[in-house]
Amino acid sequence: MFRIHYFAFVFLFSALQPLCAQSDSAAPPSPAAQLEEARGLIRTGHAQDALKILDTLRTSDPKLPGLEGARGDAFYSIDHLQEANNAYELAVAENPQDLEAMQMRGLTLFRLGRPGDAIPLLEKAPGKDVQAKADPSYVLALCYMDTRRFDDARHAFAGQYGLPPDSAAAYLLAARMLFRREYIPVAKRFATTAVSLDPQLPLTNELLGEIALAENNFNEAAEYFEKERARNPLEPSVYERLGDAYLRSARYPAARLVLQQAILLEPNATGPYILLGKVTLKEGDATAASTYLEKAVRMDPANGMSHNLLAQAYRDMGRMDDVKREMLIVQKIHQADQPKLIAPQ
Repeated sequence: MFRIHYFAFVFLFSALQPLCAQSDSAAPPSPAAQLEEARGLIRTGHAQDALKILDTLRTSDPKLPGLEGARGDAFYSIDHLQEANNAYELAVAENPQDLEAMQMRGLTLFRLGRPGDAIPLLEKAPGKDVQAKADPSYVLALCYMDTRRFDDARHAFAGQYGLPPDSAAAYLLAARMLFRREYIPVAKRFATTAVSLDPQLPLTNELLGEIALAENNFNEAAEYFEKERARNPLEPSVYERLGDAYLRSARYPAARLVLQQAILLEPNATGPYILLGKVTLKEGDATAASTYLEKAVRMDPANGMSHNLLAQAYRDMGRMDDVKREMLIVQKIHQADQPKLIAPQ
């Protein structure tokens, strides 16, 4: 009887050993491993799944290094900017040396419309020292612009592109960025300074011409583009912008000539074809206009302006079925461009 119980015990013990080993191998991953798993999910576009892991870690191990920074990354990646800002703020408070969290909080504050608050953070955590998720040097320059610190913006752009901060090139670069964000008077001042520092600097007169166009000074714009063409005769965009200036000042033959020259230099750009369509419509030549505009439509079928102008040309030619088709396309393009309302789940 004793021998039977003994062998039963040995058998049971042997059977349980693999189960015990399996139980040991199935131990839950460490908090650090879970944090790294969450970061991997964020990198692969599964931020919501990452947040579930991070919320659990926040309950079980709230002081885990890197936890709040990872939560900020998850919220940032799904555009929950206020939650991201709160998480990054905690991350920086817990570790003032966390430059990445500091940088990301600066980027988040900029996107929240708080450029003044973003500046000190981005100044402390420049992009060259951190693995950047965006371009913090560029964002810092935008913050300077939006807080009217235009010279600081020029210095920031110059640093980003490796230019001497007070050089003609730095002034021109800053002028281009300022013009893009519609700080037109300051852009004009900076571009004028660039010309005074280096009258031969390429594309300075082109930018001054674009600024003049924006101010509806068409003859002045044409003069700047003509100067740029003389110094930079192989740049197609100069011919296109000059043609636009001539068109707006009703100098149609001159506009047609330079726009055809633009096409010869760059046959794959749609802009000159569209402008030639406008010019020839103004001249009353709907057939020529339709030729240019059909070419523009083939090159870029999603351009609503090309279809709209082509409809005008067809209308002048009496091709009403074609007019209806083009206007239907314009309507579809406009509808596709409208913001979509997403119903709550």
